[in-house]
Amino acid sequence: MTSEAKVTNLHHEPRVYSRDEHTISRRNISPNALKVLYRLNGAGFRACLVGGGVRDLLLGREPKDFDIATDALPEQVRELFRNCRLIGRRFRLAHVRFGPEIIEVATFRAHHEEDGGATTNDDGRILRDNVYGTLDDDAWRRDFTVNALYYDIRDFSVIDYVGGVEDLERGVMRLIGDPELRYREDPVRMLRAIRFAVKLGFRIDEASERPLIELGGLLEEIAPARLFDESLKLFHGGCALQTFEALRHYGIFQRLFPQADAALSHEHVGFPATLIARALENTDQRIQEGKSVTPAFLLAAILWDAYEEQRTQRLAEGASEQDAQAMAADSVIAQQVARLAVPRRFTQMTREIWGLQNRFLKPTPKRARRLLEHPRFRAAYDFLALRAQAGEPLDDTVAWWTQLQEAEGDAREGMLGGLRGQPGAGKPRRRRRRRPKEAT
Repeated sequence: MTSEAKVTNLHHEPRVYSRDEHTISRRNISPNALKVLYRLNGAGFRACLVGGGVRDLLLGREPKDFDIATDALPEQVRELFRNCRLIGRRFRLAHVRFGPEIIEVATFRAHHEEDGGATTNDDGRILRDNVYGTLDDDAWRRDFTVNALYYDIRDFSVIDYVGGVEDLERGVMRLIGDPELRYREDPVRMLRAIRFAVKLGFRIDEASERPLIELGGLLEEIAPARLFDESLKLFHGGCALQTFEALRHYGIFQRLFPQADAALSHEHVGFPATLIARALENTDQRIQEGKSVTPAFLLAAILWDAYEEQRTQRLAEGASEQDAQAMAADSVIAQQVARLAVPRRFTQMTREIWGLQNRFLKPTPKRARRLLEHPRFRAAYDFLALRAQAGEPLDDTVAWWTQLQEAEGDAREGMLGGLRGQPGAGKPRRRRRRRPKEAT
């Protein structure tokens, strides 16, 4: 049975909302997206704005991007735009670039059949999906009703086959078709359901929500690189803390971060949940303020407890502090990248944040100067402060390093000089006496 055969309470004939029946205005659409729409339409092709852009415009939000669906084949789109390149194996897409902005153009998709250009595995997951169709076909292939709305540039109408406008008004995330089948086709839809529900403040429809816990294990079959990309969307969308709580509620966080989930299952006086929550709040705040964020910092917080556990174990086995840190970081990160393919530039920064933590505790004048000049000092200091905020007894240490950064000239030298003779400061080196030369 196909997905659409199981659908109930949806429009098999589209509901068309004319220009005066909806709130979308071309003034709120990217000029570059309009260029693509008009050129495709002028060349005789059907072209519509689709997906999250239409959804957000109807909700009065500013869309993050603008995607277009058309009956033009990818090669035909490329012929119309010199600034276009084709990407994708699973499904071919055209990217039309205007400086930093990319307008994604997809050809209408049809229902996948094994002999028609699509390939699925034994569990029903779609591996290859280059099956083209009409706008009618494409609407039923979309994942959620609120993402299956089309803004037609020909007459500025909104076309709705699946009751998406009604679900927008009700605040509901609903999968199109049989939820279990759709999740099996592409398990990443489970992450998308949670992400969109949290982002929009919607509830997940009961039928779409029910399989989430049962089918979460399917995510372990998804390529680690794709899961990393999806994780960035989950945690860098401005509502990371709420997303984290929802992922844990549905038992899906463990599929992405098994070591962290294991640590959360035996947390002690709020750890590590408090540290992770603080890091997520910090990420959300920085995004709201328009500041940069890096996956490395969040990764350091999420995996900190797993790293500390392994570091402590290595020390108990007789390893030196430096070796214990290196072995713990190697082990924890290796296990994590097997699930999420975090690029090395981020895992290396995570290692450095962890590795610098002990250097804050018993500084000497020389070591303190070196630490201040370290390229990861600020990230490591912020992580130290985060640990203190989460309840670790580090307030005095954080206060001292905060004061040191703010001090200048003689004041800074005075603070550094005050380290001499303190425990851990080390003894001053004796000058080696030169041996006299033997007479010849």
